[in-house]
Amino acid sequence: MEWLLPYFEWTSDPTAWVALATLVILEVVLGVDNLIFISILSNKLPEHQRVAARRLGIGAALIMRLVLLATISIIVQLTEPVFSLFGHSFSWRDLILIGGGLFLVWKATKEIHHTVDSVDHKDSMLGETLQLTMAGAVFQILLLDLVFSIDSIITAVGMTDHIAIMYIAVIVAVTVMLVAATPLANFIEKNPTIVMLALGFLLMIGMTLIADGMGYHVPKGYIYAAMGFSALVEGLNMLARRRKQPDAGSSDTTKH
Repeated sequence: MEWLLPYFEWTSDPTAWVALATLVILEVVLGVDNLIFISILSNKLPEHQRVAARRLGIGAALIMRLVLLATISIIVQLTEPVFSLFGHSFSWRDLILIGGGLFLVWKATKEIHHTVDSVDHKDSMLGETLQLTMAGAVFQILLLDLVFSIDSIITAVGMTDHIAIMYIAVIVAVTVMLVAATPLANFIEKNPTIVMLALGFLLMIGMTLIADGMGYHVPKGYIYAAMGFSALVEGLNMLARRRKQPDAGSSDTTKH
């Protein structure tokens, strides 16, 4: 067991514990994007397949991130320029972020179109003529897992040099995702207006990924502040609607 000791020398350093706590919080926050996508996509499946799809998707995210950490020397090289276009250098990370952003924008746009005009099944990839399968859902979840995992690992590398801290932070963050996945999906399903809000979040996240890949970095704080404010406003709307429902019921009884 002595070979493990070098990996845990950081436990005697208080600053390393601060870095661990900070990285855990950061990884959990970064996982919200992935979790929203998983929740929306899994809700399109038959009810008996939803929990399995979420567990498969989040389990795959954990395995993918642990594998990426094991090949961290390769991941770090993904930030090195590959080619230049219009005076801007692009790395593999940039291309992955742009590809993932375009997929999110396309996916969110299709879902918004289907939500607004649910009668038009010809344009809907989730209409009656083309049902989402378990394999299709897991494949799309894995595709976004790859994008978010690479961004997550690169963030971890920038936060600390201790590989053990990175592993612990990733495992804790994905465990939180696993615990929160079903309650979040159920909440989204029971509140239809939340679906549109979540799709708007995915659209914004997709555009942010594209901008980041193009070299225009948008601070994450701005993104999450906007998401938090929007969620607060929607929460107030939901509270207002619930307050009106008893009033409407009482007015009907007085008429009769």
